[in-house]
Amino acid sequence: MKFGYLLLCLIPLLAQADIYKAVDADGHVTYSSAPIKGGKRVVMTAPAQAARVRTGDTPQDFPKVNAETQKGRDGSRRRILEDELQAEEGLLSAAQLSLKAGETDRPRDEAKTKTLIKQVELHQGNIDALKAELFKLK
Repeated sequence: MKFGYLLLCLIPLLAQADIYKAVDADGHVTYSSAPIKGGKRVVMTAPAQAARVRTGDTPQDFPKVNAETQKGRDGSRRRILEDELQAEEGLLSAAQLSLKAGETDRPRDEAKTKTLIKQVELHQGNIDALKAELFKLK
């Protein structure tokens, strides 16, 4: 039985692989298990790395973004979310109209009605999620 526990403890060590990280000019981060041109090998030390991640400390080599660039990114994100919200609200209205029309059909098609109800619920859920994301923005 002790051998089984020992084996379980050694499996993560056997599965360990090198990880490489590259940051492009736009700040996009790419991770790979193969070397990347311009990338650096990431050294993972389990206990220390896990503690740093849990505390939320930013690594010293983490790319910094100035306030003006971040403000522009936030503005772009807000516009995208607002456009998506407007589109979802239009889709919700169309789905609600289809549901009303489907409910007044005689004979009533239960399968079609269920599908239309799911569409209304889907668009309402999307609207709620988009509003929550917009609320989180500064």
